[in-house]
Amino acid sequence: MCGWTGFWGPSDKGVTDLCERVKQMTATLVHRGPDDSGFWADRDAGLAIGFRRLAIVDLSPEGHQPMCSESGRYVIAFNGEVYNFATLRQQLEPMGHRFRGYSDTEVMLAAIEQWGLEAATKRFVGMFAFALWDRRDRRLSLVRDRLGIKPLYYGWVNQTFLFGSELKALLKHPDLRPTIDLGALTLYMRHNYVPAPYSIYQGIYKLPPGCILTITSPDADKLSPISYWSVREAAEHGIAHPSTTSKQEAIEQLDCLLREAIGLRMVADVPLGAFLSGGIDSSTVVALMQVQSQQPVKTFSIGFHEAEYNEATFARAVANHLGTDHTELYVTSAEAQAVIPQLPDIYDEPFSDSSQIPTFLLSRLTRSRVTVSLSGDGGDELFGGYTRYRTANTIWRTVHWMSPWMRRGLGAGIATVGKPMYDRWVSWLMPYTRRFGLKEPVGDRLYRLAEVLSSTSPGAMYYRFVSNWMFPAEVVTGGYEPLTALTDSDRWPRLPDFTQQMMYADTISYLPDDIFTKLDRASMAVSLEARVPLLDHRVLEFAWRLPLSLKIRDGQSKWILRQVLYNYVPRDLIERPKQGFSVPIDTWLRGPLREWADYLIDERRLRHEGFFNPVPIRAKWDEHLSGKRDWGYSLWTVLMFQAWLARWVG
Repeated sequence: MCGWTGFWGPSDKGVTDLCERVKQMTATLVHRGPDDSGFWADRDAGLAIGFRRLAIVDLSPEGHQPMCSESGRYVIAFNGEVYNFATLRQQLEPMGHRFRGYSDTEVMLAAIEQWGLEAATKRFVGMFAFALWDRRDRRLSLVRDRLGIKPLYYGWVNQTFLFGSELKALLKHPDLRPTIDLGALTLYMRHNYVPAPYSIYQGIYKLPPGCILTITSPDADKLSPISYWSVREAAEHGIAHPSTTSKQEAIEQLDCLLREAIGLRMVADVPLGAFLSGGIDSSTVVALMQVQSQQPVKTFSIGFHEAEYNEATFARAVANHLGTDHTELYVTSAEAQAVIPQLPDIYDEPFSDSSQIPTFLLSRLTRSRVTVSLSGDGGDELFGGYTRYRTANTIWRTVHWMSPWMRRGLGAGIATVGKPMYDRWVSWLMPYTRRFGLKEPVGDRLYRLAEVLSSTSPGAMYYRFVSNWMFPAEVVTGGYEPLTALTDSDRWPRLPDFTQQMMYADTISYLPDDIFTKLDRASMAVSLEARVPLLDHRVLEFAWRLPLSLKIRDGQSKWILRQVLYNYVPRDLIERPKQGFSVPIDTWLRGPLREWADYLIDERRLRHEGFFNPVPIRAKWDEHLSGKRDWGYSLWTVLMFQAWLARWVG
């Protein structure tokens, strides 16, 4: 795992001056690569690349980057891992390729020379974002892994093309004077993150997952990335060619696939471990690690003293059963809140998934003992794990026969009763709903229902379910919402089931732009490499061939993944309501964070800065403080932007 950055533009500077400029940009990425640094420049082209290394495989100087290919034609800066590099090396050696060291980077260069960039990339199994400079043809290519696990930003300033792993590196270029993109800000208010291909700055973009962007001139604009793999193609192919195996055969095939994917990700020349929450996904990863390890796997979890947010006891039970070398740390609310001032530096564009806090704490704990950790992310998207899939399906089946005006009327009727009244009416149910993982008060859930009832289609209902602010353009001054992967219907596959549509939507949006962003920045902030074996693209392709009945069965989510896990862990250690990785933001904002929040969303401040209409924000703040509604997560989105604005814009 590493970080890299660079620029390409007209210049009369020599190699030394080019390297010095890119060195200043690269210095912002030291957290991504504390072990080594390297700089390379092509004076005639005006191109420079800088690199920071976190040494994982081949710790020797032979893994130094930027790295030149054997012929000298290509130069690469690479962040991530290609897990099947040993197999590729065995294929390349009989073709005449010779290797100095044992890094995957050197194998990648040989594969590109042998098969060409796109064909080679299709052979790579892993997570990666890299820049490849073709010295002969003076052509720069940027490549991102299939699912968008690793980040890659690019954009222009004047006639110079900038690129890198994080925005903070691009901001260090002296000519860049960024302007906040109001469309991106509006999208952020809806989603808690800025979705690809946008960034928070005008003219700076994220390369979409599974794409290659090739630039032949630094002043070229309106470039179109080329897709070499897509979730859409995998989904359409899977639906068109469904698996015909029996349930037991499908379970065995998934077990075999996961075992291989996890085994590949256990290759490292540094200490390795795993995050363990005790849930389905992380327990499966750890179980299949342990059966392939000759010594106890190092596992890590954090706990909270508030019972409704604590998963540590479940993780400990699974760890004890599997015999792992388990480390847990109980964190107080004060310790968790102490992370908040660091968030704008960790996430250098606005990001407000509040599980960013425990994810950072867990990463910091894990880094104290290992350098690489496997994570269980991805099981929900591939195997139907999110509760909203069941909820949205149930609501749509119940109300789809109604006309739009009837649904709107029903929603308006629900909203006429105050939330506190609903809560008083059903207060006796709360102890039971909490047992099933439903922590949100009944009144808030009914108000959410009222908001989604006006949906005109299943897709529109899903969009409302994943929206933080329902009408963000009314909150952002001059706000508007550009097309995204979720709203551009021309880019959607034809999927026969509403649940499949939601799973697809999450995989192309929420997964790369929220889950991977959170995991990458939190882990890299402490120089920890996090690997996600459930999201090996071959596992995804297999999952899309499975009938939905093997994913959600008799009301139980992730059915087939559970069957794999039950081969290693007893059911009674696993079967419990789904519990998110969260913190009590709503309570904190009414208590210890109240003064901080009130300062950031002061009405005069908001008007002076000019990005937000303060009226709806202050209205939510007043309702939240009074207890009439729980607006914790909506307010957190505003607060994270405000904290980011103070840090990066001033």
